[in-house]
Amino acid sequence: MDKAELTGSFGSIELLGDASSSVDRILAIVGHINLFEDFSHEDIENLARYMRCCRVGPGVELIREGETGDFMLLVLEGTVEIVKIDPRGMPQRLAMAGPGKTLGEMSLIDGEPRFASCLTLEPTVFAVLDRDSLANVISDEPRIGVKILMELLMLLNQRLRAVSGDLMKCLENQRLRIR
Repeated sequence: MDKAELTGSFGSIELLGDASSSVDRILAIVGHINLFEDFSHEDIENLARYMRCCRVGPGVELIREGETGDFMLLVLEGTVEIVKIDPRGMPQRLAMAGPGKTLGEMSLIDGEPRFASCLTLEPTVFAVLDRDSLANVISDEPRIGVKILMELLMLLNQRLRAVSGDLMKCLENQRLRIR
């Protein structure tokens, strides 16, 4: 992903180069990054060569609900609000994401439209891993590629289980109200 592609995606952006310069920052927050908990320092250094680091100001929409996407973001600094449009057309805050959180993993894997929007609330630094870079990791560094795919699979599986549990609670509450 080059600067033109990133600028088109994020508007006003400062491209900081590959994430190699951010390895120490990534390692400092790796304890909070479920995706990288089984990665060694060397693994993260190697993976960082395939990622691009960027800085944006507050109020930038990093991901737009409904648009296609083929990248995920790793927040290194700053805070991002995750918002979903409800059936009435009103934005609803789903969550906040800070350093160590990943965004956009589902579209990285399946290329389907984004589930929610992600907006920066303050100056934010993040690393980008796009599908082409992930394919290069898998090709060039197969051990790391398999590791990241397995971690993404586990992360998405955990989210699916949590959402399924929430759905069951909603269905049970609805059943109780009907009685």
